[in-house]
Amino acid sequence: MSSDLSEKLKAHIVRELEISGGWLSFDRFMALALYQPGLGYYANDSVKFGSMPGSGSDFVTAPELSPWFGRTLGRQVAQALAATGCLEVWEFGAGSGALAQQILTQLDAMGHREVRYRIVDLSGTLRTRQQQTLAAFGDRVEWIDRLPQRFEGVIVGNEVLDAMPVQLLQRRGGIWFERGVALAPPGQPSADSPAFVWEDRPTALRPPCEIEGPHDYLTEIHPQAEAFVRTLAERWTRGAAFFIDYGFPESEYYHPQRHMGTLICHRSHKTDHDPLTEVGLKDITAHVNFTGVALAAQDAGLPVLGYTSQGRFLINAGLIELAGEVPVAQRANLAKLVNEHEMGELFKVLAFAPAASAEGWIPLGFTAGDRSHTL
Repeated sequence: MSSDLSEKLKAHIVRELEISGGWLSFDRFMALALYQPGLGYYANDSVKFGSMPGSGSDFVTAPELSPWFGRTLGRQVAQALAATGCLEVWEFGAGSGALAQQILTQLDAMGHREVRYRIVDLSGTLRTRQQQTLAAFGDRVEWIDRLPQRFEGVIVGNEVLDAMPVQLLQRRGGIWFERGVALAPPGQPSADSPAFVWEDRPTALRPPCEIEGPHDYLTEIHPQAEAFVRTLAERWTRGAAFFIDYGFPESEYYHPQRHMGTLICHRSHKTDHDPLTEVGLKDITAHVNFTGVALAAQDAGLPVLGYTSQGRFLINAGLIELAGEVPVAQRANLAKLVNEHEMGELFKVLAFAPAASAEGWIPLGFTAGDRSHTL
């Protein structure tokens, strides 16, 4: 079944290539590979999320690793709801529904049973799984197909920015190219037929900062993630947003030594660097340039509330206090959330808010160790 799905998706991409003159920018290819209805990775019915390869999953996210991730984030959400006068939580890209379940459980434990939870997710198959996970919360949870023209609430997004399509830029011999996708020449041997290949075209696009040195350099730019933030700014009137993902500030993202970029694929809890094969059967992702996202927010009128590591954020928000309730058997996974050599340092948290909601309070997660000055 999976090979048939991949063949159908490849055939669809081939048709897109033919329509576009034989070349697709990588962000368009990535969008098709991940989100083409019924066929793309996030639009088909593969398991995706899970803690062990034996479950048929491809990767683990923090809510699957430990329920105390979402419970701690729920404490931050409760403070933000009170500070901004909102009664709604909006989650983008809700995955298995585990994070929503954990946040709602914590809100209920704190007496906030009046809060409604709205989920925006492009995947119909994931929506079915989310509905099963969240059935106990009844009509407090609602699924939204598209953003309304005006809305308010506390926004959360865990590993959603990294799944937004990116463009690839390649500097070769001092000249910048945009790296796109084409069909392999006829007769070129390949076990993956039809085969896709890289094709670079000269471009006026550039990374947001100069890359030191003359060496060849491959990297990503993130226009879709930045456009997403601008769309929020146009419609979101009150609340606060917390985005958690792996990534770096600009100075680290475009460091001269990071010359191979950050693009990576996940399948069966293994990684590879070839997004052109097994299309539809594996995740494609890139690290987040948090400076770019923060600047897009600020320029659109959404002041930054804070930026720090996931480990620091969770400790500030009360993970240690909650950890007293954690069974001993679960504490190893809990440690992975905050240890620097695990998820604690690679993952960051960025928060911003409409200007009217940004004054007069500091989110719990940024009360110590804020790194906004590094953006």
